[in-house]
Amino acid sequence: MAENKTKPTTQSVPEFLETVEHPVRRADAWTLLDLMSEATGEQAVMWGPSMVGFGSYHYRYASGREGDALAVGFAPRKTNLALYGLTVAPGAADLLATLGKHKTGAACLYITKLADVDLIVLTELVRIGYRHMATVEHRP
Repeated sequence: MAENKTKPTTQSVPEFLETVEHPVRRADAWTLLDLMSEATGEQAVMWGPSMVGFGSYHYRYASGREGDALAVGFAPRKTNLALYGLTVAPGAADLLATLGKHKTGAACLYITKLADVDLIVLTELVRIGYRHMATVEHRP
């Protein structure tokens, strides 16, 4: 079975954040680092070359494939911030309705800039997302 490509690394999170070219995205990434660290109680870890994660969970597919993934996290991309683990917890849909300007994808939340969203709502999404991802048995 193929090995997961996205795994925790020893890359420095602060060093990675300093390489983010877009100044707003870089500043927002530093804000997310603090917000997610405080909301989860976890230390940030790089997952692969561009994802900052907090905590982890184990998953197992019906096919037998299994692995570990970050519980919640983010990736500062050129066009937006991709946030992971925040859209599936019970209660997330209600919070997303009050978050502010955003888009959602498969299991991602996309924000162009943090100034477009309510940080109190985002913090609650991180809290419930982390709690859900880190404690629920995942069998997609």
